[in-house]
Parts: sequence; structure tokens; C-alpha cells
Amino acid sequence: MHGACCPAVYAFPLMRVPVVIIGAGPAGLLLSQLLAREGIENIILERQNRAYVEARIRAGILERLTVELLERCGASERMRREGLVHDGFSILLNGELFRIDMRALTGFAVTVYGQTELTKDLIDAVTARNGRIEWEADDVALHDVDSAAPYLTFVKEGVTERIDCDFIAGCDGFHGVSRGSIPASRVSLYERKYPFGWLGILADVPPCNHELIYSNHERGFALASMRSPTRSRYYIQCPLEEKLEEWPDERIWEELQARLGEAAANITRGPALEKSIAPLRSFVAEPMQYGRLFLAGDAAHIVPPTGAKGLNLAASDVFYLSRALIAFYRQGSADELSDYSERALTRVWNAERFSWWFTGLTHRFPDMDSFARRIQLAELSYIKQSRAAQITMAENYVGSSV
Repeated sequence: MHGACCPAVYAFPLMRVPVVIIGAGPAGLLLSQLLAREGIENIILERQNRAYVEARIRAGILERLTVELLERCGASERMRREGLVHDGFSILLNGELFRIDMRALTGFAVTVYGQTELTKDLIDAVTARNGRIEWEADDVALHDVDSAAPYLTFVKEGVTERIDCDFIAGCDGFHGVSRGSIPASRVSLYERKYPFGWLGILADVPPCNHELIYSNHERGFALASMRSPTRSRYYIQCPLEEKLEEWPDERIWEELQARLGEAAANITRGPALEKSIAPLRSFVAEPMQYGRLFLAGDAAHIVPPTGAKGLNLAASDVFYLSRALIAFYRQGSADELSDYSERALTRVWNAERFSWWFTGLTHRFPDMDSFARRIQLAELSYIKQSRAAQITMAENYVGSSV
């Protein structure tokens, strides 16, 4: 934490690198690769071990900017080979599907590639160049981040170590230490918690459709997605107080059957590889920088998963931050570092708006009366009939390049 007293004993020799990255998730790994390819030395500190990080189940819809960055940093080969390019997605209205043809409407598509696999690819890329990741780095603390000489301390195998640096990139997620190291008086928090969660099931069964299906049903939202042609990922809206033990596999499949309308006939059932209930929230911390500390990804913002923006926002943060750091070390200019937060937040708030809107369009809220429900259905009907409305939706879904 800022201003914390430095432990009395360190492992020697003391380390110094230009950039320290906290967190070995996609944001931290991607930033490390982009900097290293420009000759900028960096080190990643990660609280968990490698096996834990590689096993985390996450979403996996990649916008074109994310794909471009993976290619730029040399971690795209398997994604290009195994990823599924989706030209569109479908919405279920009154039991019937209508399709948003993103390719025809915008000229662009998205790539379905699991974040778990993407993380593995990035870890492999970092280790292949002998990049340094300190796994199981406990009690990470940030010091003097508002000075020209910030440093970090952490505990590894019972020994306290110190790293001096020029800059710190906080890529350690919503519950990480980075955002909490900024004085409360210097950051504004914006949050919206949703009164429901997503119950997800992962199963080794073929998807019920070749593209994603977003269902607005009187019983609640449902999403049919996939990780591969043989692995499906389904979600259903459920109350936050629900418990996983109340949802045996058969009950989940029955609920999906009810909510997926005409697509239900193509559902293949199978045992769950993984089940979870995730709460939904919208969250933004701004500014995304304080002194020599820069936040990226979930450390700075959270979006509900409806619009598939979380991973892609992390990638866009990394784009702006890597470009700013490269300009500092290559050209001696700090202008882009000064502007990082403003540039990143422009994209963040646009994604927050779309994710909030899409969630409101497809979910049933506890306080939704008959009028609100009819308005929701009328808006979906308008989108179905209006090319202009579909273009707006497709543009937001595929994301913009920069």
C-alpha cells in the first residue's frame, strides 16, 4: 500500500526492472509480451500458481482488436487454428430466432476462443522468451507510487523481496491490491449491481447452434454458446440467492430446453464439466492511473458478460498502455502516459453503456411490470425489423479498432 513501511529484511540482490506487472491474467500477460517485443524489460507478479491460473474458466469472444494484439505479440497461432470465426449471432424472440449478420452489417466478425486457452498461449509465449513470472507471490504491496521511484515488496517462499521500477501496471483484477493502493480521495467509483446472476454449465457436447443465441424468455434470460465444435457453454439467469446444489444437471438442461425456443430441439445433453453461479455488476474506477501506477482490465472496470466485453476491454487498455510505455522509453515522451486514463475510459464507458443496455434488453428484472415487459418486447421487435438498429447493435458487438 502507498506509504507502507518497508520490511526490514530483503532477499538480495535487490531487483530493478522498468515495468512491474501485477497479475498473470490475459491483460498482464499481453502487456508483458507487447513490451518485451519492443525490448522493454518487465516482470509479472502473480499470487496464484500456474496451474490455478491456467484452469480458470472464463468467456472467450474476441473482438478484432484483441485478435490483432495477439498476432502482434506472437501468441495467435493456436487461436487462428482452433478459434471459431462467427459472422453473426441470434436473438430468440417469442420462441423464434432472428439473426444479426455482423459481417454483412459492419464488415467484421468475432472469434470464439476460450479465455482459458488464450491464457495458456500467452503464458507459453512469455516463458518461450524467458520472460519472468513470479508465481505464488504473496503479500504484494505497492510503495511510493506517486513518486518517481516506486517499488514493490512481496513474499516468496517465506522471504520478502523488493523490486524497484519506473512504472507499475495493475492487472490484478477486481479484488487485487492495485486499485486499493490508490488513496480513496483520488479515485471515483461507479457501480451498478444486478439483482440476478448467471448459472453456467460447461459440457462436452456439440453446440445447439453454430453461433451464439441470446434468449429473452418469460422465465428469464438464457445464452447458448460454445468453446469448440464439441464443447458447449450454456447460461441461464437465476436469482442471486440460488445454490449450485439446487441445480443438478438435469434441472439445468430442462430449464435450457424451456428457454431456448426453436433451438431447444438441437440441444445435446451431457454431464457438466463445470458449473458456477456468477453475479453481474457494472463497475468503473476513474481515473485509471495514479502517479506511476496504471490500472488495466478488471482492476479498473467490470461489465456484465452479456455483451462479451470484459476480456476485450482489458485488451484495449493494454493497447493504450503499451503504446504509452513504448513512447516513453523509445521517444522520451510522457504525453501518452498522461492521457492513458482518458483514452481508455472513453472506450470503457461505451462498452459499459452497451453491456448495460443489452442486459436490460434480454433479462427479466424482479421489479419488471407488464408495461416494462411490453416495452422490452417492442424494442426487440424493432431491432428484428430495422436494419439501422441491427447495424448499431452489430457495431457495438464487434467492437472498434483503434
